[in-house]
Amino acid sequence: MVAAIENGTVIDHIPTDKVFTIASLLQLDKCTDQVTIGNNFESDKMGRKGIIKIANRFFSDAEISRLAAVCPNIRLCIIKNYDVAEKKVATLPDEFINVIHCANPVCITNNEPMKTVFYVTDKERGTVKCRYCGKEQHLENIKLV
Repeated sequence: MVAAIENGTVIDHIPTDKVFTIASLLQLDKCTDQVTIGNNFESDKMGRKGIIKIANRFFSDAEISRLAAVCPNIRLCIIKNYDVAEKKVATLPDEFINVIHCANPVCITNNEPMKTVFYVTDKERGTVKCRYCGKEQHLENIKLV
């Protein structure tokens, strides 16, 4: 149903309610290469899923961490010469550095020019904790830096 790309990245197994969040996070509206966004495809594992194909774009580990903050466990397939060269899963890291904005208005990271650091305290529930003020947040409620 979706055309193949010669080189680039396919982001697969995206929950349907997160497809456009991921597209916004990656600023795909500014991308000059071919981008295909599909939603509500049938999936044996998920029931319904979304998929995003981006020609000539490959992601760094830092970018994959940002994706994991919004949508853990999505799959990234690296395509080279129309073949899958590598597969990655956007798993939650042990910590996020300068990815998540602290929800505590008096946290030092909101009042001084410094990077935020959050430790992942519960990977199954998606809970993170600010290194500086101790504020816990759930990934579904976070704002990205």
